[in-house]
Amino acid sequence: VQLQASGGGLVQAGGSLRLSCAASGRTFSRYGMGWFRQAPGKEREIVGAISWNGVGTSYADSVKGRFTISRDNAKNTVYLQMNSLKPEDTATYYCAASSRAPMSTRQTVYDYWGQGTQVTVSS
Repeated sequence: VQLQASGGGLVQAGGSLRLSCAASGRTFSRYGMGWFRQAPGKEREIVGAISWNGVGTSYADSVKGRFTISRDNAKNTVYLQMNSLKPEDTATYYCAASSRAPMSTRQTVYDYWGQGTQVTVSS
């Protein structure tokens, strides 16, 4: 599976962005998907995850109520809708796919990673 993340950019605090992650291959619907982020000087952390069928989601406490993950298996795409953005959300955002877990917040279960897209939130 190859993953291509897009949709990052510069936005003011309080604004919104929607990230997309397009996957290659015909078995996309079998993968649990996750979004992660890494800020400069910090370790990569989980943002949220979604189950293979889109029914289950899980979010980091820092983004709960502001971010929403969804997926369209017909389009081989997973989305991250980010609202009420804060300067502390500034990071490179990565999508990842796991064939080993239906939905997980653990980075170690993810087999495939996208290249990352930069999100910068100005105050």
